Amino acid sequence: MTLRATFLGTGGAVPTTERNPPAIAVNREGDQLLFDCAEGTQRQMMRFGTGFGVSHLFVTHTHGDHVYGIPGLLDTLDFNDREDALTIHVPPGKKGELREFVDAAGARPSFPLRLNEVRDGSVALRRDDYEVRAFEVTHRTSAVGYALVEDDRKGRFDREKAEELGVPVGPKFSRLHEGESVELDDGTVIDPEQVVGESRPGRKIVYSGDTRPIERTVDMAEGADLLIHDATFADDRADRAQKTAHATAREAAGIASRANVHRLALLHVSSRYTGDVGAHLREAREAFDGDVFAPDDGQTVEVPYPDGE
Repeated sequence: MTLRATFLGTGGAVPTTERNPPAIAVNREGDQLLFDCAEGTQRQMMRFGTGFGVSHLFVTHTHGDHVYGIPGLLDTLDFNDREDALTIHVPPGKKGELREFVDAAGARPSFPLRLNEVRDGSVALRRDDYEVRAFEVTHRTSAVGYALVEDDRKGRFDREKAEELGVPVGPKFSRLHEGESVELDDGTVIDPEQVVGESRPGRKIVYSGDTRPIERTVDMAEGADLLIHDATFADDRADRAQKTAHATAREAAGIASRANVHRLALLHVSSRYTGDVGAHLREAREAFDGDVFAPDDGQTVEVPYPDGE
């Protein structure tokens, strides 16, 4: 099952020649999801080959550097004769504001456009085997983060054990693996727990959006395979981070460490650090023993299963 994140924009509010403002495309086995939509996101999608088959856009908050790309994206989708609906998820109280912004920009797509307000604990999207949950974060406006959480997977089927118990190769294997007991020709009943191991965890990607480091993010990111966290500043501007309700790389790493995540991506890097994220990486690695990276625009990260399968 494919799960990958492509970083379409990794910078802060001010774009640079190296970094566009925030946008992340996530492909989950063909489901294309977009998290935030900075100015020029539609061009980044073309440049980095993610395609335009987005079904849901998850907005963390309505500051310009996270939404200015929405009207342009809507026009681009419309020019490409899109017919499928697009749902945009927004934080509490922001549905009307975003609708007015889109209308003011003159974007009136012919395909259905749906706006959905989410709040802490909301399941913004539910699919057969994963969901996207919203959680409250702390910024200078109503804001949320999002966690893509896969369902637990079935345990491994022990074929050798099943054959030892006399289960014939064929449909009964599948029924056992699906959790159904089966009866053999001699009347013996074989239960799933006899041949199926413990359920295995799915994968989790958590995106904080812009935020101060808070306990709620730790809770939502527990055990995440990939945490994408605000790291606007390095230690040299820690006061600025606090004043503007952002986080430093070290603070993001502290969240990752407490949440026992496997991998940390430092996002929303201020234009003050154009071309040099050395301090961010050094300070984050002092606070977190896991894998830390500051993605470049266009970088794609594959998220494997925790057990390698």
